[in-house]
Amino acid sequence: MFAVIKAGGKQYRVAAEDVIRIDRVKNAPGEIVEFGEVLVLGGDKPQLGAPTISGATVAGEVLQHTRGDKVIAFKKRRRKNSRRKRGYRHEFSVIRITEILTDGQKPSKTAKPRPERKAKPKPVAAEGDEAKTATKPKAPKGKAKKAPAKKASKPKAAGTKGKKK
Repeated sequence: MFAVIKAGGKQYRVAAEDVIRIDRVKNAPGEIVEFGEVLVLGGDKPQLGAPTISGATVAGEVLQHTRGDKVIAFKKRRRKNSRRKRGYRHEFSVIRITEILTDGQKPSKTAKPRPERKAKPKPVAAEGDEAKTATKPKAPKGKAKKAPAKKASKPKAAGTKGKKK
């Protein structure tokens, strides 16, 4: 099942467990945010809103607040000794969609904890295997490289400076 929601003047197609980046919301990371403007519900029986679907909401968990890349606005008036440089970074919220609700249901107040990934244990080498897996020690970083050899210059003839032949 998917939904098309409206947030911050833009439309997003979302499904459960999707991670989206929208304009910044006031909720703190870890809190649940509701999107009440659901335009389309898709699935077995798609529903189109006119303009929204009454009773449908989408719930999501705020993961973090971030900022976008810096945008530089540079204006210069030639020959006038006039220029202006302004920088701007847009603020975003990263949200994980938790559930799509219909018929006026309310979202669960607690966010479902995601199962944490366990690190794979590294294989332990036997005592005899250590000699086989040993590697050469690396050269220290920053070691000076040999300078290329200088070319031998030809001796100049004495007294020929500036004279024509």
